Amino acid sequence: MRWSRRRFLAAAGAYAALTGCSAGGARPGGAAGREDEAVPTYHYGDHPAQFAELSLPSGTSVVPVVVIVHGGFWRDAYGAELGRPLARDLVNRGYAALNVEYRRVGPNAQAGGGGWPTTCLDVAAAVDALAEAGQRLAGGRLDLSRVVALGHSAGGHLAGWLASRARQEAGAPGADPQVTLSGAVIQAGVVDLVGGYEADLGGGAVRDFMGGSPHHLGDAYGQASPLARVPLGVPTVCVHGREDDVVPIGQSETFVAAAREAGDTSELQAFDGDHSDVIDTSHEGWQLCVEALERLL
Repeated sequence: MRWSRRRFLAAAGAYAALTGCSAGGARPGGAAGREDEAVPTYHYGDHPAQFAELSLPSGTSVVPVVVIVHGGFWRDAYGAELGRPLARDLVNRGYAALNVEYRRVGPNAQAGGGGWPTTCLDVAAAVDALAEAGQRLAGGRLDLSRVVALGHSAGGHLAGWLASRARQEAGAPGADPQVTLSGAVIQAGVVDLVGGYEADLGGGAVRDFMGGSPHHLGDAYGQASPLARVPLGVPTVCVHGREDDVVPIGQSETFVAAAREAGDTSELQAFDGDHSDVIDTSHEGWQLCVEALERLL
């Protein structure tokens, strides 16, 4: 079944009703994307949104790690709840799954405070914390030579940015990673921030995230946009629905072409579907993401 944007929002609302969390922000006394008490969690900072949930498959073997970065146009209305179904599916397939929460854009005190570069530095810190906090929590079972980011929509932007960290110049935001990614699977990602600004994706979401226009913040866009960062130096797979009217497939087409031209290994997996099919674990779009992870890990 194809998920329209309306159906996706309805599903988010249903989740909110079940958990007591408003799809528009925090519930009374809590925040969208608050910690799942049933999943081992570590904090990588003092802000309430700076946490990551680490799920492990059964057994004692050392396993690769998939870092899940949820979407929502970087806004505080959406949180880690979007990544939990993906984490459960991946753990059942034998992967460790790190579902990352981060500070987002908006007034919610429990979730906001994000934007460039804060949000990017948050996800970088969450991944770097795998080396110590994550390994302690996992009892040393994490294979940190095999870590791939999986991000949807704005999370796709963050996954692509994470993949670029090893090539960041000294002193640049996110430079000197403690954990280097093996690759990234970008699910309908906003990987061209200038193009996203010009197309007014999410009703000004890129402008709000960056704090202004490319005309005034050109250097920042160059540091923040995965398209401007190619070659990333690690392989990437973009999975994107042809009917996506939230983040058009041209975002992925442009990125893959530029990455290949720059010498990266990059591929586009297009399918007949819309923006949220890639996070529907029963849909072909999700299966393409799983197959991409298998190739990268």
